[in-house]
Amino acid sequence: MNHDILIIGSGAAGLTAAITLAERFKVLVLAKGDISGGSTAWAQGGIAAVLEPGDTFESHIADTMDAGAGLNREETVEFVVENAPRAIQRLVELGVPFNVEDDGDLHLTREGGHSHRRIVHVDDATGWAVQEALEKAAEANPNITMLPDMVAIDLITDRHAEAPTETDHIWGAYAFNKASGHVETFAARATILATGGAGRTYLFSTAPRGATGDGIAMAWRAGCSISNMEFMQFHPTCLYNLEVKNFLITEAVRGEGGHLKLPHDSPNPGHRFMPEFDSREELAPRDIVARAIDHEIKRLGLDYVHLDISHREPAFVREHFPNIYDKLIGLGIDMTREPIPVVPAQHYTCGGVRIDLDGRTDLPGLYAAGEVSESGLHGANRLASNSLLECFVFGEAAANHIATNWDDLPDPPAIQPWDESRVTDSDEEVVVQHNWREIRRFMWDYVGIVRTTKRLERAQHRVELLRQEVDDYYGNFRVTPDLIELRNLIEVAALIVHSALARKESRGLHYTTDYPDLAKNAVDTVLKP
Repeated sequence: MNHDILIIGSGAAGLTAAITLAERFKVLVLAKGDISGGSTAWAQGGIAAVLEPGDTFESHIADTMDAGAGLNREETVEFVVENAPRAIQRLVELGVPFNVEDDGDLHLTREGGHSHRRIVHVDDATGWAVQEALEKAAEANPNITMLPDMVAIDLITDRHAEAPTETDHIWGAYAFNKASGHVETFAARATILATGGAGRTYLFSTAPRGATGDGIAMAWRAGCSISNMEFMQFHPTCLYNLEVKNFLITEAVRGEGGHLKLPHDSPNPGHRFMPEFDSREELAPRDIVARAIDHEIKRLGLDYVHLDISHREPAFVREHFPNIYDKLIGLGIDMTREPIPVVPAQHYTCGGVRIDLDGRTDLPGLYAAGEVSESGLHGANRLASNSLLECFVFGEAAANHIATNWDDLPDPPAIQPWDESRVTDSDEEVVVQHNWREIRRFMWDYVGIVRTTKRLERAQHRVELLRQEVDDYYGNFRVTPDLIELRNLIEVAALIVHSALARKESRGLHYTTDYPDLAKNAVDTVLKP
């Protein structure tokens, strides 16, 4: 079957684009695993939009710029914030069952960094409800084909054409079919990257298993500019549990009055420490809260701190956080009566493939939307609940630009098939697993919440050694999903370290003890291949 447009990724950004485009075009959506296996379904919090009387676009813009430490592109922030109410309305029309008040108005909660209650949500599992509604709409549309278990390897450029040229158009992608074990060619007039972030570059992350920076790495290899990769957001409150390593305790627990305290075995048990770090206390932006927790853990030699909402009415807690409550009860923790042990964990990739307001990358025919991209919305730190919003706004923006300019997008040329004739099956899979673990460990140790130049240089040295090893391995053996991801992890780790070394200041999520002050001018870190 022929398809007009290829979308790589089946989360909020990818499916929003697909549904918008399917009014006129045949759309193919590739998912790396299950259709619902991306980050969207994991989002507990909600979606930010100006809906409350007394709230304003100007206030939402100011909160976003403040969290982003002035590095945001103002025109992007204005564009996204002003389109937010319409994005919410579209989701309501798709059947997302947002929580409502007794009078029928949407229930709004507040999260860290916001000056108003402006977060629409579905209990504490908004992402899953959104994913379900988008999938249902996509499945019902005859112009949309969704293929699971297709691991994208590389974008198809003009050099992959049977008659190669020197232009830089993107014509689709090569992807590994897990079912057949072979690589397939997917050509298209336009391609949208909606592959999510790169959380699994780190040892501790709230991101799903597949968040290995695939789209960022593929775009970089194809020739795209990548920007602001040093800004990795660490969520302050991931459950500390040795068996459950990536369960997020949503921002809204602090938004509804949760307090961060020192644990029982600390020198000052029960002490609420956030007032010592910021006047906004637990409602300070995530980077400030994460650094405060990291500071207390390192200062006192702790494994975790406590997040305590047990002073609120038990019925209120169970009603507002039913999924978290049930999960914790299953682990022997009753959040209505006792505090929750938490630690920071990598949570969101603020940098990525550089795009404009139409979702366009540097390369003709290639668009990006969602966490894979760097649109200018988040700046040096993402404001809570702006991420799903970005997916809807830019998924639609990319789709609209493709539709409006369809006649200017040429048909793809004949593409060379993937060549497996000179490689063999690997007999050393242990190399892949070992290198994967090594990357995640040194990125956590050397390129984490608090950085130094020496640590970054150590990480850079490790990246280069592993890159040589992986390139050699990749050139000699047939690809596997694990090898594809390892190759991308190395690429993304190199981009993060390079970007972090280039920034001689501390701004937002990038904090280095060697340059603790803020530079006079806020400038993006833009890397070009």
